[in-house]
Amino acid sequence: MVDAVVIGSGPNGLVAANLLADVGWSVEVLEAQDEPGGAVRSDRAVHPEYINDLFSSFYPLAAASPVLARLGLHSEGLRWSHAPQVLAHPLLDGGCAVLDRDRSATAAGLDRFAPGDGDGWLGLCRIWDQLGDEITRALFAPFPPVRSGAVLAARLRAAGGLRLARSLLLPVRRLGEEEFDGQGGRLLLAGNALHADLSPEAAGSGGFGWLMSMLGQSLGFPVPVGGAGALTTALVRRLQGRGGSVRCGHPVTEIVVRQGRAVGVRTETGEAIPARRAVLADVSAPSLYGSLIASEHLPGRLLDDMRRFQWDFATFKVDWALNGPIPWSSAAAASAGTVHLAEGVDELTRFASQIARGLVPDRPFLLLGQMTTADGSRSPRDTESAWAYTHVPHTVKADAGGEGLTGAWNAGEPERMADRVEQQVERYAPGFRSRIRARRILTPPSLEAADANLHNGAINAGTASMHQQLVFRPVPGTGRPETPVRGLYLASASAHPGGGVHGAPGANAARAAIRSTRVTAHALTSAQRLLARRDRVGRPRTT
Repeated sequence: MVDAVVIGSGPNGLVAANLLADVGWSVEVLEAQDEPGGAVRSDRAVHPEYINDLFSSFYPLAAASPVLARLGLHSEGLRWSHAPQVLAHPLLDGGCAVLDRDRSATAAGLDRFAPGDGDGWLGLCRIWDQLGDEITRALFAPFPPVRSGAVLAARLRAAGGLRLARSLLLPVRRLGEEEFDGQGGRLLLAGNALHADLSPEAAGSGGFGWLMSMLGQSLGFPVPVGGAGALTTALVRRLQGRGGSVRCGHPVTEIVVRQGRAVGVRTETGEAIPARRAVLADVSAPSLYGSLIASEHLPGRLLDDMRRFQWDFATFKVDWALNGPIPWSSAAAASAGTVHLAEGVDELTRFASQIARGLVPDRPFLLLGQMTTADGSRSPRDTESAWAYTHVPHTVKADAGGEGLTGAWNAGEPERMADRVEQQVERYAPGFRSRIRARRILTPPSLEAADANLHNGAINAGTASMHQQLVFRPVPGTGRPETPVRGLYLASASAHPGGGVHGAPGANAARAAIRSTRVTAHALTSAQRLLARRDRVGRPRTT
């Protein structure tokens, strides 16, 4: 028997396990896949000389996360690397919006789109200077963030109060129009908003686009040296050094509940693993409440709410081993780690609209990673390890590209969609396809097969839209990791604060578990003292 069982070895599960081990708990992490990491893994399967990240790659939220900072993963060998520029958004006319870690360089580039836009960017940076630290503290704290929230509210009033709050709630299209005359600043904000499933017209997408842009401006989009898997390796090594264990190839099929309390788990092979204190689930909310816990242990309202749970967009990804750098028409794109490909904000709106209507986009918006540019260890000199992903509907009604893609992702569909992705890159980098040495295609079903939390390729464990954030995540309630089953905690990105590699959902779940056992221990101690006092009062005196 162990003190806690953690289901899933993604970054949230490993962070939770580390924090429990830090207070002396015995912890066992059970992972369904044959290796740990969830969506933070890398391999050499595309080509043996190239390291490719299977899922996530760039980690601005990890750089901002106080949770990860306190773990001291540099002591476990983790190192970070940066591309010369953070992000680029090239256009067909040769223009290119560039996010540089030097804010004056970013501003100078935006002035080339429209004089004065650089000052607009610096104004957004100054707001971040006032609010950024408290925003990150509040974002990664358990909900509600009482202390950091109070400080943030005071600073918000000083920085503009209701007017600033209005700006952050705007759709990113409108925020860009209010702040910039040219395309450059608008593209940086809108492209970053689409790192989640937030269209340019979605309420709150302006605030999210600003947040991601400011994280990139202040911290960059760093990558682990040697591949995304290096972050997982550091987390596992730290856990094992504190007595915790990770067992891979052990899918959990049931959380055992007795008298309303989680007391352990059962694996696919029938093995029962009891947990003395807690079970923490780094799994999606629909998986936790739809299959791992029998419905009789859950309130009907929760089950009804889960039927309304909304996933974020499905994802289609292509990994490449390139025999040379990508031949961008706009030279400024060559030195960026992340590249956004879409011909303006209107094109982003068109893309999001096609997905909303169930259409496979004909000109997909691409997020493209130049990994060797960001970390020279990823491939041989003068080559590039690269990837691009785009989004597609969960339920495909038709193909806007006219090639008959149905969303079944078989019978040649993956290859045709990968060709479409490459043709989009080719528009901005003529000759790109001639540099492809090898490629790997990851469809929505294959992404889910590699990590069950990526339901049909949904990478954020649920939409980032306002109706499923804060007290609405994953369902209307408290926004906290506790569940209706005592001793069971939701520790995945389906919980507040949501997607991204930062460890906050896992940390929040671990802290809730620790706090609960301390409260129980205190209650037991108090009861024991009361009984002892009564015993002394009722005992006859002796002389």
